[in-house]
Amino acid sequence: MTTPQPQQQPPTPEPASPLTVGFDLDLTLIDSRPGIKAAWEAFAAETGAEIDADLVVTRLGPPLEHEMAYWFPEERIAEMVVRYRALYPAYAIEPSPPMPGARDAIQAVRDAGGRTIVVTAKNGPHAELHLAHLGIEPDAVVGGLWAEGKAEALRAHDAQVYVGDHVGDVRGAATAGALAVAVATGPCAPEELRAAGADVVLTDLTGFRPWLEAYRA
Repeated sequence: MTTPQPQQQPPTPEPASPLTVGFDLDLTLIDSRPGIKAAWEAFAAETGAEIDADLVVTRLGPPLEHEMAYWFPEERIAEMVVRYRALYPAYAIEPSPPMPGARDAIQAVRDAGGRTIVVTAKNGPHAELHLAHLGIEPDAVVGGLWAEGKAEALRAHDAQVYVGDHVGDVRGAATAGALAVAVATGPCAPEELRAAGADVVLTDLTGFRPWLEAYRA
């Protein structure tokens, strides 16, 4: 008599990763130009340096050290960064409004059952101050990362999509293997973002929810 063999159960499929969308901060979620201009003007007055704050805010995106190098010799950059950051909260937080569609973009991800992270070149404490002031509450904030370096946080949080306004953001998304969604609200024109490899280019974040709904369909 043959003993019946137990039937093997098919393997349980791995649960799909939850949707995680990363966002840049400056000129993606917040219009920090008024606040940053005010901070640089106060910094210039304190240090006596001749700094064109209007020019500074036309090239936001890279780390503060990059901008400081235009105005100070290399051996003074670290010192000046510390002094600028000490002034920043008093001058830059209150004047910086959300970008159009920013709050709804975060909510759109939540409505889709997903998580949001902010990955920015700005130092983390200042990024958190901006978001708290505006009542924007991502699930995580990672500061101090730029361009390809942003892939470190995007991979750590398993982000499938990264949204930013700069070609550096596009490179960061590509390095992480995430979909690069660009918004033409910063210093980079739509054609520049496309040439850098953006998978999607939106005029601003007001177009994010419709895009996300179509992407998830």
